[in-house]
Amino acid sequence: MHDIVKACRSYRRFDERERIDHALLVSWVDAARLVASSGNAQPLRYAIIDDEAGCERVFACCTWAKALADWDGPEPGEHPSAYIVVCRDLDRALTDTFTAWDEGIAAQTIMLQAAEAGFGGCIVGSFKRRSLCEAVEIDTDTFQPDLVLALGKPVEVVRIVDVPKGGSTEYWRDEAGVHHVPKRTLADVLL
Repeated sequence: MHDIVKACRSYRRFDERERIDHALLVSWVDAARLVASSGNAQPLRYAIIDDEAGCERVFACCTWAKALADWDGPEPGEHPSAYIVVCRDLDRALTDTFTAWDEGIAAQTIMLQAAEAGFGGCIVGSFKRRSLCEAVEIDTDTFQPDLVLALGKPVEVVRIVDVPKGGSTEYWRDEAGVHHVPKRTLADVLL
């Protein structure tokens, strides 16, 4: 499991031609529905988008990599080949806080399964909510999208590095395009 966790990075560039089988996406949601839920309210609903036209509509709603100010996002051909939109059922949510916990658990469960299957993704929290709802026909009276899971076959290298002196955890790309993600050492996180 440790190796899968290490492989489960935030990927933002994909081989757009590599499609993810719809049944596989459904199986990931099926596993996510079984995870812990605050108060067992089970407030999450999922929209799977895996057709090319739908993926382009969702892509247009998302913002990519806040820390990479000079990067506008994946180039054509490097877009995700599928998305899972995690929505809150407004009638089932106990509180925003509890729903956020549920969303995090479910999103990570899906991402770990993607990594295990040889795919990757990025949990996107920055998107145009109204445009997304229109793009995937989400009933805004009943559901609120809170996360977009962008999925595909990664075409970028992501390396975990130790947090440098000074403590900055901001990720960066080097001149070769390798994405570096600083992580605190085990000694730094143990109390």
